[in-house]
Amino acid sequence: MSEVVEREAMEYDVVIVGAGPSGLSAAIRLKQLAEAAGTEISVAVLEKGSEVGAHILSGAVIDPKGISELLPNWKELGVPLETAVTRDKFLMLGPQGELDISWAPFPKWMLNHGNYIASLGNVCRWLGQHAEALGVEIYPGMAASEVVYNEDGSVKGVVAGVFGIGKDGEPTGDYQPGIELHAKYTFIGEGVRGSLSKQLQAKFNLQDGKDAQKFGIGIKELWQVPDANFESGLTQHTFGWPLDNQTGGGSFMYHFGDNYVAIGFVVHLNYKNPFISPFDEFQRFKQHPSIRPYLEGGKRIAYGARAITEGGYQSLPQLYFPGGVLLGCSAGMVNVPRIKGSHNAVKSGMLAAEAAFEAIQGGRSGDELTSYEEAYNGSWIAKELKAVRNFKPLWSKFGTVPGLVLGGIDAIMANWFGGWSPWGTLKHGKTDAASTGLAKDYKPIVYPKPDGVISFDKLSSVFLSSTNHDENQPAHLKLKDPSVPIEVNLPKYGEPARLFCPAGVYEVLYDEQGQNPKFQINFQNCVHCKTCDIKDPSQNINWTTPQGGDGPNYPNM
Repeated sequence: MSEVVEREAMEYDVVIVGAGPSGLSAAIRLKQLAEAAGTEISVAVLEKGSEVGAHILSGAVIDPKGISELLPNWKELGVPLETAVTRDKFLMLGPQGELDISWAPFPKWMLNHGNYIASLGNVCRWLGQHAEALGVEIYPGMAASEVVYNEDGSVKGVVAGVFGIGKDGEPTGDYQPGIELHAKYTFIGEGVRGSLSKQLQAKFNLQDGKDAQKFGIGIKELWQVPDANFESGLTQHTFGWPLDNQTGGGSFMYHFGDNYVAIGFVVHLNYKNPFISPFDEFQRFKQHPSIRPYLEGGKRIAYGARAITEGGYQSLPQLYFPGGVLLGCSAGMVNVPRIKGSHNAVKSGMLAAEAAFEAIQGGRSGDELTSYEEAYNGSWIAKELKAVRNFKPLWSKFGTVPGLVLGGIDAIMANWFGGWSPWGTLKHGKTDAASTGLAKDYKPIVYPKPDGVISFDKLSSVFLSSTNHDENQPAHLKLKDPSVPIEVNLPKYGEPARLFCPAGVYEVLYDEQGQNPKFQINFQNCVHCKTCDIKDPSQNINWTTPQGGDGPNYPNM
């Protein structure tokens, strides 16, 4: 197709990409400020999912700190934080047994008293309704696929709603060129490894002087279990088996609502063994005698996967660029030891909204909202992330058991002494892609076959994510060089994309003689976790937005 496309344009004060907790909180805060000032402000929110919440995936134990600041009367308003945490349980697992370490002196911030177990997707659905009631315009099914720039190089807005491009890249009879949404300021709240976030960080060198960003992959299932297996308000976290001491990660299990058990597994993506399959490690984990009894007799009702930012304080990019800002997980505001980030996302949205509102009221537009980063630096987000900044580097350097102990001690000291640590601020080192080891140095892993009762295969799991992509469109997973998977990744790394993808998107196929390997991309299966964009050792895969509201449609996740 021609690169020059004529599009209609819509003008707003603020355009927000992503209807997650950061984007929706920013929209709500903008409207609150306008109402308090007796003025108007126009706000649009673009959401690539078919509805608000469709692509939201989190554990989730939610610290209500952010929502309490945004909506102090949230309980009366009915925000669906439905189940208060009643008990924390921590286990260290071995192949057949467990060591209950719940007695250990965990720092208070790692415990969940005062927090709530909920579906973050449902919380976002509620926030979306509240935002619309305040006058925010929300456009679901409108993937923002391109950034638009002013003549001076500042961000002018984004392109959204491109439909009807066929597999061959040419317009079909249903073609719609999309629209340009222009704004005085554009907020990017796409979540982890967003396609526009990645472009903007590169264009404006936002990562200069910062440490490498780090990631994990979180795989989650939602079960409904019998009364005998259910303890409302229980949160359980495990470390150890089936991962070895040099492979970071662990599990979570949360009991909430109508006999729901949210169970999931996180693997840090700086693992070395290219034959690890995070999905199959999760399925194997569920068979452990300390885990299986919770699920027996129950029904698996949903599945999903999502990358998690783990770089923390030292990996956050510059938060502003000419004409806009990065919010929440687009910047990487997850607290790794707490496995929480939604409270920080909410607060980041509020801080960005306050900076933009002040600028717009002062007649400004398209400049750098430096006051947003200044507000972040003085906020409890920065204080919280700074205190735990060495947790992940220590875990990566010393392994699970020593690393957790050292990381916990360091974080406690940092909390006591205003962020001071005897180690200073440790570096993360290599990117997750560069951490991948060579196939020749490892043995392939033979995973147990799923039993279809507790453990399952990838395709039946993807079915439960309600994932759908129109097959007559270009694959949104782009290879920079189509020859790399077979000519480089297969002989050197065993082509780990076929293993690290939790949805069976990537396959290496052979002919009847077991020769002539071919790399196949089943993009229709993609659950938008972004792991391929992060972990591919050759950095040859570029995740972009598919057309329309395609992708997963997570219920109660």
